[in-house]
Amino acid sequence: MAKKRKNKVFKIILCVLAALVLLAGAYVAYVFIAFNRLPDSLQLPVTDSAQDAAQVNTPYKLVSFNTGFGAYEPDYGFFMDGGTQSWAWSKDRLLKNLSNMYAWLQAQDADFYLLQEVDENATRTYHVNQRQMVEAAFPGYDIVYGQNWDSPFLFYPFTQPHGKTRCGVMTLSRMDIQQALRRSLPIENSVMKLVDLDRCYTVSRVPVADGHELVLFNTHLSAYTSDGAIATEQLRLLLSDMANEYSLGNYAVCGGDFNKDLLGDSSQYFGIPGDDYTWAQPIPASAFENLPLTLVASSNAPSCRVAEGPYNPQQFVLTIDGFIVSDNVRVVNHQVADTGFAYSDHNPVEMVFELAGE
Repeated sequence: MAKKRKNKVFKIILCVLAALVLLAGAYVAYVFIAFNRLPDSLQLPVTDSAQDAAQVNTPYKLVSFNTGFGAYEPDYGFFMDGGTQSWAWSKDRLLKNLSNMYAWLQAQDADFYLLQEVDENATRTYHVNQRQMVEAAFPGYDIVYGQNWDSPFLFYPFTQPHGKTRCGVMTLSRMDIQQALRRSLPIENSVMKLVDLDRCYTVSRVPVADGHELVLFNTHLSAYTSDGAIATEQLRLLLSDMANEYSLGNYAVCGGDFNKDLLGDSSQYFGIPGDDYTWAQPIPASAFENLPLTLVASSNAPSCRVAEGPYNPQQFVLTIDGFIVSDNVRVVNHQVADTGFAYSDHNPVEMVFELAGE
């Protein structure tokens, strides 16, 4: 009898193990099947409120801000960066932080805004539609939303699975955006694509009174890659498209989160060694060679903190947010808006520029 009972227990254990293996296999299959990319050069709708064309030799203010999906309050640490949180602290805290963030942005009274990590429908942000919140907060602006990724359900961390995420970038303009599209960026072909997800930049076209166009690029390059090389490939595609616009006589302006150390070595500016953080490599010195483009990066304050835990002054910080402009765009001034990382793991970056007409 004892032997029969042992055999029965053993069979039950085997069945349980087999079921777990099947479940794990089914989940892996689901993740691979559910992964998809949007087609390249996808036309995007424009929420059309503005009518004016841009003018040459006129100063315009541009703010770019990775909003950190509204969750990155100063006491927040994200699990993929070494922290413990996978969702915003709570829906109430999320909504309050978003409200404060949008109020700050409104107070900047910018002509253009480039926003990244705007959740449209995500488990991590309690399915709050931040896209709609931005549209409501900025009446009178033309608005373009480009989906950056739509991820399968991530069943990790096990205590609070990160879940499913649809997230994008948004471009806001006081001038008339006549056309917009989404450009697909290259991504890794390995299993790392399931971590880094789909990537894009959006291209928004604003007519200029001299007959040309102001072409606004809004980008969020890859972060979670095996060695950072794919972000360099992404940058090359972006620079090529911008240079092509310049060759056509247009004015090209890009802003966003490049996930590259735009200062080369931010530790030299902010005094905090970053030897343990290899994900944000410097932009290759050769990237801008023979191109009619200039990188605009500010060093008055860092634009990003490593979110391995609550923010503290000894935490590694760097500048990965900035701008790129074509040679016919005159930069009047630029800076990192030092909010002390009040709303996100990023500080906004600002630039005043003019279209240098003939």
